[in-house]
Amino acid sequence: MAAIDDLKTLLAEDVRQLDQLSELLKQEKALLGDSDIRSLQAVTEQKNAALMDIRERAKQKIHLLVAMGYSPDQGEPSRFILGAGLKDTYALWQQASERLKTCRQLNEGNGKVVQHLQKRLARLTDVFRGTSGQQKLYGSKGEQTGMNNRSILASA
Repeated sequence: MAAIDDLKTLLAEDVRQLDQLSELLKQEKALLGDSDIRSLQAVTEQKNAALMDIRERAKQKIHLLVAMGYSPDQGEPSRFILGAGLKDTYALWQQASERLKTCRQLNEGNGKVVQHLQKRLARLTDVFRGTSGQQKLYGSKGEQTGMNNRSILASA
């Protein structure tokens, strides 16, 4: 029973910290729009610390589940928890899972903002270099590269 109580404690901590992470991601998005680099750096450090804690607890939860008889070939851990009749533990697992999905969605949104800012910076850099009127090609990863009209094919 100690493993079940430990698992519940870890899941409750996940729920709490994922709520905090969600708020950090919302702050991050606002700071990206304001271009407040110092505040953004502080939020990023807090976000990274939270993610490290969440990853560490994930390892601990897997170890506890294995100690309770879970095997990775049995499928989702939530199935194992529900199959063992641990309804309150299952409810905590679902809460953590939903909050994790929310954090992923917020993070993807922030990623799109960062991607847009990177493209805008690349266009500004092209303007400063005087290459903004040149044709563009796409690289293997989908990034745009300027095509230089004076390409050197060979030299002696």
